[in-house]
Amino acid sequence: MRRVVDISLFTKGGKKLRKFGLAFFCFILILSATGCGSSSADPSGSNGQNSNEKVTLRVSWWGEQQRHDYTMKVIELYEKKHPNVTIEAEFGNWDDYWKKLAPMAAASKLPDVIQMDTPYLFQYGEKGQLEDLTHFINDGTIDIQSIDKNAISGGMIHDKLYGFTLGSNVLSVITNDKMINESGVVVDDENWTWDEFEKIAIDIHKATGKYGTNGMSPADVFFPYYLRTKGEHFYNKDGTGLGYSDDQLFIDYFNRELRLIDEAAFPTPDVQSQIKGNEAEFIGKGNAAMTWNWSNQYLGFAQSANGTLSIKLPPEHTNERALFLRPSMFFSIPKSSKQKQEAAKFINFFVNNVEANKLIKGDRGVPVSSKVLKQIKPKLTEEETKIFDYVEKASNYASKEDSPSPLGGAEVIKVLKDISEQILFKKITPEDGSKLFREKAEEILQKNQ
Repeated sequence: MRRVVDISLFTKGGKKLRKFGLAFFCFILILSATGCGSSSADPSGSNGQNSNEKVTLRVSWWGEQQRHDYTMKVIELYEKKHPNVTIEAEFGNWDDYWKKLAPMAAASKLPDVIQMDTPYLFQYGEKGQLEDLTHFINDGTIDIQSIDKNAISGGMIHDKLYGFTLGSNVLSVITNDKMINESGVVVDDENWTWDEFEKIAIDIHKATGKYGTNGMSPADVFFPYYLRTKGEHFYNKDGTGLGYSDDQLFIDYFNRELRLIDEAAFPTPDVQSQIKGNEAEFIGKGNAAMTWNWSNQYLGFAQSANGTLSIKLPPEHTNERALFLRPSMFFSIPKSSKQKQEAAKFINFFVNNVEANKLIKGDRGVPVSSKVLKQIKPKLTEEETKIFDYVEKASNYASKEDSPSPLGGAEVIKVLKDISEQILFKKITPEDGSKLFREKAEEILQKNQ
């Protein structure tokens, strides 16, 4: 990096100062030529590492074994191309990941690159724990020439980019073709309604003795989608309260789930909680004909399934253009990192390097770089191509995603999950649950204003 030195400092005063200044100026030039030191004008908070300085980066993510395996290969590829960088990997399943991250944040010891999810992005960002990544885009460290600005905006809160999108996802219903055909049901995913979905799930159970669908868990993903099909939203625009005013929507949603449980077309919560990864998923073992999930989950199911799977549009998606392209997840850099510039370089590699994305294959969502997408799609397997084609198809029906979860959003989601479990275990009624959820959610959101 070219350095600008103000020589006026060395031309003032007497002869000795000028001689000292000249000698010191030459020393500065030598340092600059060898790339030592750092620019004090660098607003990134980085240490200004050069290509030879040894750097250790901590990179963290959640996921299943398949994700861990290929991410380690991406890391090996990065280290090979950057011999001065050593990456320490920190990963775990979803629950353990967030439990470990919280105390790290409290101690200002977060990893240099953090895989981040939408609700937590706001929580960590608004508490001042995440770096604004805009600088790294402006200085070219993260190249966005082949990335649509709308894709990037998913990680932006109040004009600050707290997370860089790793890929795009769309809600989907994944089906086991053999079980669907054996049941004699027809899934018209261009036009089906919620009532038709319920009937199909029950008919499948009657015909096969297996579940018609998985448990549509977690509720914080699928209940907001249900609201969108009714023209409503989970949060209001300014994040100060819930976005829907009619609690009957909450009641109807959970009553449908209870009916499916009563008909044995839907697993009970205790059975659902036993699922540990894609390998044991209902649809992977042929124990359910349908599963609600994000589109990037399809590959894991397809690879572990006994039979062919398809990926379909969810019910009533045309109503209010309820579908939306969602950032699958983000990479963020904490304020506490001492290696911000190097962390940004790793993010750039992850989203823009073609070799890396040949390993990732859309597991973290369809790549946001059109250049990467164009080069890797011809090399995808049939199952991988299905995901890319589905996202492209679904985008024709999609509208703008809801605003990012407000401060306190993670707490609201926990409340929803707890109340959902109580309803499905029949400890409380949907009516009582709707009132309890509104009361607690509104309290949390108001408290965090």
